[in-house]
Amino acid sequence: MLRVALPNKGQLSDPAREMLREAGYPAAHGARELVVQDPDNDAEFFFLRPRDIATYVATGQLDVGITGLDMLIDSGNESDVLLELGFARSAFRFAVPAEEAGPGDVSVLAGRRIATSYVGLLERHLDELGIDATVVKLDGAVENAVRLGVADAVADVVETGTTLRQAGLVAIGEPILANQAVLVRRGGAPADAAVDTFVRRLQGVIVARAYVLVDYDIRAEEVDRAVSITPGIESPTVSPLHDQGWVAVRAMVPRKDVHRVMDDLYDLGARGILVTDIHACRL
Repeated sequence: MLRVALPNKGQLSDPAREMLREAGYPAAHGARELVVQDPDNDAEFFFLRPRDIATYVATGQLDVGITGLDMLIDSGNESDVLLELGFARSAFRFAVPAEEAGPGDVSVLAGRRIATSYVGLLERHLDELGIDATVVKLDGAVENAVRLGVADAVADVVETGTTLRQAGLVAIGEPILANQAVLVRRGGAPADAAVDTFVRRLQGVIVARAYVLVDYDIRAEEVDRAVSITPGIESPTVSPLHDQGWVAVRAMVPRKDVHRVMDDLYDLGARGILVTDIHACRL
């Protein structure tokens, strides 16, 4: 049986459950229990604190888990990232009072107190930078640490920066980490067919979200130019139409580019251009 760790709360929780529902694991969606059985898929889902997931997976108690890259690194556990899931994106950054930001060089942090909820991640990064600073561990709301006098700077997950600005802080330097949700597994774990299937299903969801199917009719003499606009994943499907001189083309197109692609096809003479969502796929 496949044993999966899922976040029970926070910004990771709902997107993770929705992704699993789209991947054919409905038992993982909207659950309030601590453990949910999915006999149809021979799987078991454990709903845990996001920070604990890397530990459970690293010890081999659970096969795979979904957590944040920041939490994985902060845990210090030996786990492999099997898949970047593309949601819960954010940046882990340093921030200082606006009046002390200067040119934004992180060297101003030397000898200062830096508050964070991610001690392991921060200490590792400070070592890489060669900066000697005091790390102040807090469980949350680190933006208030400077105003309350327990720190001179903070290192925290930043999405829009609004909370930092409200606290009178400004981000400095390059992001410490580009964060997102990841699927993790214990480092060195042996091959497992159930895990491979789980990964393929999630990959299918990621691709289905990123692409659409585009169908269109085009004159045969323009096929080569049309195919250069819609090359597809392997190669587009080209089929003759009843009206000689015309063909039908079907190809996968990145969702973000679809309107530009439709404009280019129309200008080339394509007609009957249709766009269809992809709900699942295997590539």
